[in-house]
Amino acid sequence: MFRTVIRHLLQFGLLLSFTIGAAVPAQTQPGAPAPKPDQHVLGPGDVIRINVFQNPDLSLETRISEQGQITFPLVGQVALGGLALPAAEQRIARALRDGKFVMNPQVNILVMQIRSAQVSILGQVNRPGRYPIDQVGSKVSEMIAAAGGPVPGASDVVTLTGTRNGRPVKLDIDLPAVLTAGKTELDPVVQNGDILHVDRAPQIYVYGEVQRPGVARLERGMTVMQAIAQAGGLTQRGTVRGMKITRRDTNGATSEVYPKMNDPVERDDVIYVKESLF
Repeated sequence: MFRTVIRHLLQFGLLLSFTIGAAVPAQTQPGAPAPKPDQHVLGPGDVIRINVFQNPDLSLETRISEQGQITFPLVGQVALGGLALPAAEQRIARALRDGKFVMNPQVNILVMQIRSAQVSILGQVNRPGRYPIDQVGSKVSEMIAAAGGPVPGASDVVTLTGTRNGRPVKLDIDLPAVLTAGKTELDPVVQNGDILHVDRAPQIYVYGEVQRPGVARLERGMTVMQAIAQAGGLTQRGTVRGMKITRRDTNGATSEVYPKMNDPVERDDVIYVKESLF
């Protein structure tokens, strides 16, 4: 019966278009319930799937236009830009009810692709820039992959800055732990406005009586012995006696440390290998 009514309306040109609300693509629309923290707000480019319970003819997958609108069966133009999902569902349901197309509509909207939300990816990646969050639930590792991945010499850690529950957050994501160890719980979901930064790899400096003095990459858990080995080992005149490390603390003050060979090395340590007196 419902399909017959639609067919007759289309046949006789009696299908009416209702524009429900003004399109506000980038902001929450006036009079709409304020979205909860971290709740996605629909915007231009988002792809959504709309289902109306017990009315399969009204099921629709569509993209929100640059004006923040969609074209919905029977109703016509509906402005959804700037609305969270519950408010968008209510708007379509009200349009169907006010037009007397469905008596008690139950509308469900599922976001298929998010194009209105973007993440900035900066630092040591192959293609830094702004990237849309194409899929709901996209994670940090997936966004770094979209930017071409880290360049050689990049850090293993990605720093995320953004807001969660209305508060600023800063998170360090250990990519090897996520990708190699499979610790997916350490890979957070990104949100609109997040900034991902990949710093250069931490470095140390070795000079004095070593074969290849200069800058070296600080590997995880590196010891003094391993740092000397990375610098090519001692020269014939070099000695581990009296070796010292110049280390800078978080306040910028420097101090001298006389390490053992199995002591750990820290970021930006300067290791000096002395000449043997004998």
